[in-house]
Amino acid sequence: MDKTWYEIKNVDVVDSPSVVLYLDHLKFNVQEMMDLVDGDLTRLMPHIKTNKMPKVMEHLLASGITKFKASTISEAEIAAEAGAKSVLIAHQLVGPKIDRFLELTSHFPETQFSTLIDNIGSAELLNQKAEKKGLSIPIYIDINNGMNRSGIQIGPQLDELMDYLKICKSLHFKGLHAYDGHLRDVDFTIRKQKIETGVKDVDAYFEALRIDHPSAELICGGTPSFTSHALQQQRITSPGTCVLWDWGYAEKLSEQNFKYAALLVTRIISKPTEGIITVDLGHKSVAAENPIEKRVKFLNIENYELLSQSEEHGVIKVADWDAWKVGDVLYGVPYHICPTINLHDEVSVIEDGLKKDIWEITARKRRLTF
Repeated sequence: MDKTWYEIKNVDVVDSPSVVLYLDHLKFNVQEMMDLVDGDLTRLMPHIKTNKMPKVMEHLLASGITKFKASTISEAEIAAEAGAKSVLIAHQLVGPKIDRFLELTSHFPETQFSTLIDNIGSAELLNQKAEKKGLSIPIYIDINNGMNRSGIQIGPQLDELMDYLKICKSLHFKGLHAYDGHLRDVDFTIRKQKIETGVKDVDAYFEALRIDHPSAELICGGTPSFTSHALQQQRITSPGTCVLWDWGYAEKLSEQNFKYAALLVTRIISKPTEGIITVDLGHKSVAAENPIEKRVKFLNIENYELLSQSEEHGVIKVADWDAWKVGDVLYGVPYHICPTINLHDEVSVIEDGLKKDIWEITARKRRLTF
């Protein structure tokens, strides 16, 4: 890869700290994602949680992708506004979110919204509220196949839930959803073996229920397990991070051929003592859930160590201190792009080495209209 592909010719008009999006890399990633399902877009349900941008959604739709997964009402709303045919909110709805979801469903009749259920109580409440509004809500049962974060395990309780859904006149069973984001082994052979072991009982249950539900769907995984689930024709895949890509997954998922489509731009704001430079990239601008050494990787600096971050400062130890001056630009790859994007209001769009546009990260807000 060209070491200077990321350099922006008119970087003087790019504020810092900020996110820049490289349009050609975004387009490459979308095509690569489609190629991994052999162009069968019925098996592709990208997750919106990474990009949260209407303009990215428009590009995905223009590529022929019509089905999406979301974590929030806001993400589902921008997908519907862009023209998505189907959106699954892969988060069991509780509290006011149930009414917000039903309002969203009523407002966008041309988009089919669905959600997850993993217990009888939630099914009962959603059914009652949907019935009052005269709505029929498509639902997927969330299966816990090893991550132990959400879902119901294969077994008697799942059978009871399936039986209960038969009396829920305002809920329409669409299939099963199984997420295995905890499986991130660097060796793809090992990761694939763990993924397939984890989904074995889900596959068996799914095949059995298709006798009574022949049109049922099985939605599996995210980006780490994308390359395994994509090999199985009966599964719908739902990658998200790969649209923008990040350092963390590039380090772990070497079999995936995606490019960095979003970088951080930061500037040196001080050289407080010999060997130390300070940049304007604090932990309010890059995901900080990981240790300091796993937050950002700078592309145009060598032999450095990120020593610390405060809210608006990043302190870096460098070997070539004299080579740097206040105002110089650094380009960094976030270790985790999803929460990094959520910290910013907009991205600068880079095309042919120039900033040419600004795209809003609209769905970072928890509430838009509904």
